[in-house]
Amino acid sequence: MHHQSIASSIVSSDVTLSWPRVRRRPITLFLRRVAIAAACLFITAFLVYIERDGYHDANGTPITMLDAVYYASVSLSTTGYGDIAPFSESARLVNIVFITPLRFIFLITLVSTTVEILTARSRDEWRTRRWRSTVNNHIVIIGYGVKGRSAAQSLTGSGVQANTVVVVDPSPQVIEEANESGFLGVVGDGGREETMRAASVETAGQVVVALDRDDASVLAVLTARRLAPQARIVAAVRESTNSALLRQSGADVVVLTAESAGHLMGLSLNSPAAGDFVEDLLETRDGLEIVERTATGEDLGSSSQDLLVRGELLVAVVRNGVTHRFDSGLISTIQAGDILLVIHQGRRPL
Repeated sequence: MHHQSIASSIVSSDVTLSWPRVRRRPITLFLRRVAIAAACLFITAFLVYIERDGYHDANGTPITMLDAVYYASVSLSTTGYGDIAPFSESARLVNIVFITPLRFIFLITLVSTTVEILTARSRDEWRTRRWRSTVNNHIVIIGYGVKGRSAAQSLTGSGVQANTVVVVDPSPQVIEEANESGFLGVVGDGGREETMRAASVETAGQVVVALDRDDASVLAVLTARRLAPQARIVAAVRESTNSALLRQSGADVVVLTAESAGHLMGLSLNSPAAGDFVEDLLETRDGLEIVERTATGEDLGSSSQDLLVRGELLVAVVRNGVTHRFDSGLISTIQAGDILLVIHQGRRPL
């Protein structure tokens, strides 16, 4: 996928496309700008006051500190009533060298928010058009609840770049949470075509449907399959009776979330060691992990025992589209083009 992580959000049709960004509290930004403006004001007032003998008041009275603050405020705001003005060369030099740059800083600070709002939209629209024209083979996760969040963490834990994952969820707050984790986000219903097009699902390589309702999952799978016939779709289902319906809708893999959790709980009760082993495999970037990889030149001609010596336990081999388990007895050595399913030591958390 060839695009950059962009810090912004825009609206496309009725769908909000949200990008990962470094978030700052609005009150923090406001107070910072107020502090800059106040600093410019008081520095200017101080410079005027120490050069007060070089300034002329139309009333003919000496320049006081209040007069200096008054002159600083009208000067920085470019109002310039002319009732107080510098007449000595030193006072005019201070105005040129110090007060004029402070005036620029003061004005830029005051209008920066407006300029930012006016320029952000056009900049974001250009970046979005560029992203849509280059994005390819990315991952779309529909639903960012417990299942969707775990799927995203598992992907990044296995080495997938966060900016290649697009999260779709109807809640803006949930999308903000996804943005904070580095994922792109689309605010909208995963069953609506315009929402999925905003996520560029047409060019996605994988789609994960992790919704809490099976009927919503079926609609999301149907929409994703129609728009992205080439994508691999993995869907979660709560009721096993709906598994066949999801497959008929276009899901390549259906995960029984409730029953799988129940089986793991039962296994942990009846066989604690086996339960711990399975839980270890499911943990991201810690302990053992099961991975799928293409056979390399070093693997050619090797047996399962050879892989074990190198620290990998061979579980299955996919050859010519057919999966052969380790106990099938049909695979003696590894050949070119084989896809290996192995268990090895995972990476430790950073």
